[in-house]
Amino acid sequence: MNAEQFEKMRSGAGFIAALDQSGGSTPKALRLYGIDEDQYSTEAEMFDLVHQMRTRIMTSPVFNGDRVIAAILFEDTMDREIDGQPTADYLWNVKRIVPILKVDKGLQPENEGAQLMKRIPGLEELLERATGKHIFGTKMRSLIKLPGHGVEAVVAQQFEFAKRILAAGLVPIIEPEIDIHSPGKAEAEEQLRAAIEAHLKDLGPDEYVMFKLTPPEEDDYYADLVAHPNVLRVVFLSGGYSRDEANARLARNHGVVASFSRALTQGLTVQQSDEEFDALLDESIASIFAASAT
Repeated sequence: MNAEQFEKMRSGAGFIAALDQSGGSTPKALRLYGIDEDQYSTEAEMFDLVHQMRTRIMTSPVFNGDRVIAAILFEDTMDREIDGQPTADYLWNVKRIVPILKVDKGLQPENEGAQLMKRIPGLEELLERATGKHIFGTKMRSLIKLPGHGVEAVVAQQFEFAKRILAAGLVPIIEPEIDIHSPGKAEAEEQLRAAIEAHLKDLGPDEYVMFKLTPPEEDDYYADLVAHPNVLRVVFLSGGYSRDEANARLARNHGVVASFSRALTQGLTVQQSDEEFDALLDESIASIFAASAT
């Protein structure tokens, strides 16, 4: 494990850029960027276009390690290059941004108010490949829609995968997202926090995890996780909130930083000049950085 990257993840100023839209969410991401589905006809063309979009973000002079701690990548992005270097090497060597890989394969159908992750076939081989490409950690997402037994099932599965990721020498980001529209959001948060704290007791003293969580209804609700010795970092997703709302909620929670996807790229389009694009991205990064500094 890279000690400099570990220290940056633990205490660096800034936030995590989530650039990990995968096959299912890529058409929407491209549409928001101004590229409609009639402008490509194959999956390969689609991924070429989204890599061009991500490359434009990552090579922008305003996107660097001064304000961005890490970037979460989709597997296809990890396997590509930026300016002649493998993506992860470019991020760290040029930008001083820690590279993280999304490893989940999407969600199972809802059961007991939650959606577990699908199986991840070939996980160990993927982790070995990621290590060879100088990836620091991983991210995997589940979804909780209602309080109940599904919450514990989500957390148990997340920690089961986390143990395998830790064994490979990588640091997992555990993402048990709670739907912001859940009628039982606060109760689900209570159950989630209790389940996480119970499973953290199973980690050894040198096993570190991170959490990517939905902004809670009660400010500083996850303060004990932020302070936990096995927790390297707690970050918040935007979860469908507008950037302004997500920033406001984030700023009220101390010691937590952002890991935004759509809220980061909001308003960026392929039609913009580089000057327009960089100015809007700079404004977005500045607002998320400020909200992450509390």
